[in-house]
Amino acid sequence: MSDSVRINVVAEEGAVLPQYKTAGAAGADVCAYLKESLVIKRGGRALIPTGLYFEIPEGYEIQVRPRSGLAFKNGVTVLNTPGTIDSDYRGELRVLLANFGDSDFTVNAGERIAQIVVAPVTIGSFAKVNSLSSTQRGAGGFGSTGS
Repeated sequence: MSDSVRINVVAEEGAVLPQYKTAGAAGADVCAYLKESLVIKRGGRALIPTGLYFEIPEGYEIQVRPRSGLAFKNGVTVLNTPGTIDSDYRGELRVLLANFGDSDFTVNAGERIAQIVVAPVTIGSFAKVNSLSSTQRGAGGFGSTGS
């Protein structure tokens, strides 16, 4: 068994705790917490509540990512991916879904809408300098290393 990180979760009544669906899953599914179904119009987006509030240990984050099946089958994905939940945030996890599919998409209460991954955070130390070392790539950006 691998190491684990204790994450305290407050779940509103009826909210579903995150669940890993297989033994090898890196992401735990989170579900919509809705009183009634919500339609995301084709080309639209919506902020979906989960009813979950996390206490993440310092030195960790939770990353919010799309569910591949939802994206492939319906063209529905998570915007701002991966989204970060910082260790000092105590508000509700809400998932920003976008519908890039061919038709309107209905989100139902309890439906799996995203997955979350617990990840360690490394804090950078930024130093102002007058120049940077050179590399073969240099300042080449998008597409600069080939197609």
